[in-house]
Amino acid sequence: MLTLIINWLIKPFTMAALGWLFFRVLFADWVDPHSAGEYIAGMILLGVAPCTAMVFVWSQLTRGDPNYTLVQVSVNDIIMIFAFAPIAAFLLGVSDIQVPWQTLLLSVVLYVVLPLVAGVWTRHRLERNGSGVRLNTFLHTLKPWSILGLLATIVLLFGFQAETILEQPQTIGLIAIPLLIQTYGIFIIAYAAAWWLRLPHNVAAPACMIGTSNFFELAVAVAISLFGLHSGAALATVVGVLVEVPVMLSLVYFVNRTHRWFAH
Repeated sequence: MLTLIINWLIKPFTMAALGWLFFRVLFADWVDPHSAGEYIAGMILLGVAPCTAMVFVWSQLTRGDPNYTLVQVSVNDIIMIFAFAPIAAFLLGVSDIQVPWQTLLLSVVLYVVLPLVAGVWTRHRLERNGSGVRLNTFLHTLKPWSILGLLATIVLLFGFQAETILEQPQTIGLIAIPLLIQTYGIFIIAYAAAWWLRLPHNVAAPACMIGTSNFFELAVAVAISLFGLHSGAALATVVGVLVEVPVMLSLVYFVNRTHRWFAH
């Protein structure tokens, strides 16, 4: 319940509010209105996409319960199929950013539904003979390629935005400020709630990590689909990736240092 409330009732709306506050009010003199709208859109897409991949790494680094992490990620995936497009469309509309519903729905189908269906079908085919040997062999073979795929995705994202990152460091800094506030703020809310609920540390840690990190692959893909490869929205989602890794590592360190605060 804690993670679902953080992911779907708090995080998307605080991200949209921070984007509006910074780019429509505080940074209004430094950013033109069109670019500001695209930056807000990118932040909203990050906020509506809870993490489903890197969270396994953060959970392992904090000695989180792997079963809890797996179930929570699975539940978030299922909810994302139905909630991502409506929440994203609502928050973008409230921010005066009009986007086609068809593109949002198609993005969910391509980047969430198809991988889910492919995974279910693959598992069913490999377990048809009643043994898990073929499945384990397949997973063992696939694992290094999946890691390479994730790393290649990150390299390509920064490669496409490298010129903008180097030429506009001020813009990167402006986008990073609300993202940093959002990330640390959500973590504080989730970690404090986990402590108040007296959750064991191996559940509290991944619960907060899932709520804090983002499904940046989905956010970047949707931003490119809606606004274009070199848009401000795509740049904002890439800055989200740039910010997330060092921030999450700092939170991993903090979580590991404060395990005595929680029940075991």
